[in-house]
Amino acid sequence: MKFTKIPSDAFQKLQINAGILTTDFTPATGTIGEAGQIGATTGGVNFTATPTYSDFGEDIDNCPKNMKELKRLDSWEAKMTGTFVNADTKIAKSLCGAADVGTSDGKVTPRNDLSDADFANIWLVGDYSDKNGEKNGGFIAIHMMNALSTGGFQLKTSDKAKGQFAFEYTAHYSMAAQNTVPFEIYIKAGTAEG
Repeated sequence: MKFTKIPSDAFQKLQINAGILTTDFTPATGTIGEAGQIGATTGGVNFTATPTYSDFGEDIDNCPKNMKELKRLDSWEAKMTGTFVNADTKIAKSLCGAADVGTSDGKVTPRNDLSDADFANIWLVGDYSDKNGEKNGGFIAIHMMNALSTGGFQLKTSDKAKGQFAFEYTAHYSMAAQNTVPFEIYIKAGTAEG
């Protein structure tokens, strides 16, 4: 059958497992910082990057819709959603978005105003390729820049079950780099362990 085939290298290019969320990842070395992992998740993590377009030809007589020369990309909306199954003051502050953590009492106090420190870089890093060993494993990494929790703080409890903390982070453009789209994707195949 001529067209009932899969690419011969398909199994070398699979993203596998749930991956982790971290604030500290170095793509050049494929390493995660000791204190960078944000929290344990359940049900996986979902990342979406959706562009918004304008069709400059839509109000021009006799111009077909979606003329490529008149299409303009306005902006990107990048979101990451999922559910944490653990929490500490760092996660609670992150989920609130604008909040402060008490120095000794474990209190997280939400604010009505944002500060620059409320925005953070977040990485979703998952195993990739058929070579995913401890030292030289491949990875797919998504870097969200200036991420802020836009889903608020949510806690769902259940009888005889773990509490769940749904999250939604949104990447943000910055006035300091207005033409920089606030996410990046890294795909690196692994190599054999030596």
